[in-house]
Amino acid sequence: MLKEIYPESYQGLFAVFNAIHPLSEELKSAIISNSHIAQVKRKTTLLSAGENSNTIYFIVAGGARVYYLDKDGKQTNTWFLFENELLISVYGFFTGQPSFEYIETLEDTTLIVVKREKLDEIYLQFMEFNFIGRKLTEYYYIRNEIQANELRMLSAKERYETLLKRSPQLFQRVSLGHIASYLGISQETLSRIRK
Repeated sequence: MLKEIYPESYQGLFAVFNAIHPLSEELKSAIISNSHIAQVKRKTTLLSAGENSNTIYFIVAGGARVYYLDKDGKQTNTWFLFENELLISVYGFFTGQPSFEYIETLEDTTLIVVKREKLDEIYLQFMEFNFIGRKLTEYYYIRNEIQANELRMLSAKERYETLLKRSPQLFQRVSLGHIASYLGISQETLSRIRK
């Protein structure tokens, strides 16, 4: 049987999923027919606090950040996500409650967009997709846990060195102010550490 030729934008998504479990042609078709491609400009707000988060994004090209505001209106970045990563407000998406987070693009970004109800339809139709979803949820949960533990247990300098080693591309693509916020330190402290 000849394999279908899928849009170029979906190749990264299929590669990520295929690395977890082989995708059938039917599942690939279902993903394409239940999603769409969006091109958004840098500094586009995809989600604001207080809104319902019923969308999950896959980043084809570009990058985004997830952040929240404290009671004084100060921003704290919790995630930076780039090509071949999923972008979501976890709490809002899975609970159906209004989000406490914002999602904003850092660069001009191409996204594959899937609504919650469409995702649920694919889960119902394809058991292997449930396995892929579970493995991805585990991966992002572990990543979040690592970050939370680093904030609790490492010094500012150790957090910076760990981030530099793990994600050097961040320092080319994200402002130092955003990185400082992610590390839980001031920009001045980050400048001192970098020196």
